[in-house]
Amino acid sequence: MGAATWRWVLRAARFSGCGGGALAVLRRPSSSGARASSSFGSASSGSRDEVLQDKRTRILSRGLPKQKPIEGVKQVLVVASGKGGVGKSTAAVNIALALAANDSAKEVGLLDADIYGPSIPKMMNLKGNPELTPKNLMRPLKNYGIACMSMGFLIEEAAPVVWRGLMVMSAVEKLLRQVDWGQLDYLVIDMPPGTGDVQLSISQNIPIAGAVIISTPQDVALLDARKGTEMFRKVHVPVLGLVQNMSVFRCPKCEHETHIFGADGVRDLAKTLGLDVLGDIPLHVTIRETCDSGQPVVISQPQSDAAKAYLKIAVEIVRRLPAPPA
Repeated sequence: MGAATWRWVLRAARFSGCGGGALAVLRRPSSSGARASSSFGSASSGSRDEVLQDKRTRILSRGLPKQKPIEGVKQVLVVASGKGGVGKSTAAVNIALALAANDSAKEVGLLDADIYGPSIPKMMNLKGNPELTPKNLMRPLKNYGIACMSMGFLIEEAAPVVWRGLMVMSAVEKLLRQVDWGQLDYLVIDMPPGTGDVQLSISQNIPIAGAVIISTPQDVALLDARKGTEMFRKVHVPVLGLVQNMSVFRCPKCEHETHIFGADGVRDLAKTLGLDVLGDIPLHVTIRETCDSGQPVVISQPQSDAAKAYLKIAVEIVRRLPAPPA
C-alpha cells in the first residue's frame, strides 16, 4: 500500500499513446478466456443458478464493511448529483472555499472522487504530482488554503482513464486512505455522477456527516437527483438538503430574468422528499469563467451575488451538520 502500490496505479494510468494500456492490465490471456467461455457455455442453467446463489450467500454472510474514519478528518461532506452536467463540481469547489471563507479557523480539504473525469485540478489551478511523506502517504496539493487530492494529479491531463470497476475502486480506496490530510475540520468530496460503485463504496467505508444534492430545475435532472437522494438514504447517509443550480438567468443588459431550466423544480422535489433547499445558484457566465480560469468566484469575486449564494449555502450546510466528534 506504499510507494510500490502507487507506482502500480500510475503505471496503469499513464497511457502515453497506448490507448488500451489499462485494459491490458486487467485482461486475461485470450486462450484461457476462450476456455472459460466454452466451459461456461456448456454448463447447465441449473448449475449456474446454484453457483450464483452460493456466491451471493457467501457475500451476504460477510455483512457490510466496517466504517473507518479518515485519519485527521473530523467531518466528511459529500457533494453529489444523480446526473452529470448540472454543475456539481463547480458547486463542490465553491462550497469548500465558502466553508473556509465563513470561518477562517476551519481547515478544509477537497477530494475529487471522479476518477474518469477529474476537474478539481483545473478549477483549483493546481498542477503537478503529490509528494510522498516518509510514511509513503501522498501530500495533497494546496491552493486558496484548500488541501486538494485528485486522480488528475496522477495522470497526464489529456490521458483517458480506461479502467474497469476493480481498478477504479482500488484508486478510490487509495485516494481515501493513502493521503496525509493533516488535520481537517471538513473534507468535501466531489462525487462522480450516478449511483454506482464509487458512491456505494465511499458511503459504506467512511463515516459521512452529510450529503448535499446538486440539481438543475429541469425534469430530466430531477429524476436522477431523486435517485441519488434515495441511494444515500438506503446506505444511511444523512441528506442535508438540495441545491437548485442554474436557477435563473438574468440578462446583463435589460435585467430580465429567464428560468431556462424551469423555475422551482428542485423546491418541488425537496417538498416531496421532506428535505430543505439549501440555496439557489444563478446561471451566470462569471461562475463558469472563474472556474475555467482556476479562480473560483468565491475567491475572485467574493462580493458578487454568485459568491454570496455559495457563502449562504455553506452556512446552511454547517447549521445542519451534526456535532463533530470530540
